[in-house]
Amino acid sequence: MYNIYSKADPNKLLHTINRGEDIVGRTDIADEHQFLQLATLRLDKGRTFRPHQHIWKPVASEQCIAQESWVVIQGSVEVSFYDTDGSLLEKQIIRRGDCSMTFEGGHTYTILEDDTVVYEYKTGPYQGQLLDKVFL
Repeated sequence: MYNIYSKADPNKLLHTINRGEDIVGRTDIADEHQFLQLATLRLDKGRTFRPHQHIWKPVASEQCIAQESWVVIQGSVEVSFYDTDGSLLEKQIIRRGDCSMTFEGGHTYTILEDDTVVYEYKTGPYQGQLLDKVFL
């Protein structure tokens, strides 16, 4: 796992990249206080889980931020990560099996190969662009 912290607030985790080849057992990628949760699992044949369903629960926060994750299924993507003040922190390339997560700060994506396929995950509910993002 590769973590990118704010330069303005060095204790603030803004972005994470997890490489597919680094997945071993179960690893929580996002810690429990993030709105968007992600864990990686490398499992052996026959592993199973108790049947369950998730329940509605009260939330402790009156505000939330849209957090986003891209999982590359095929192809490759250059991700530009920005600090909370809009300044560029760094660029990384994510490939098949890799994922990026943005908790705060900004990002943009440049597709590097034709027929690139990604899964995009975001926290919801989505209430329109005006309440979701500002452009850098």
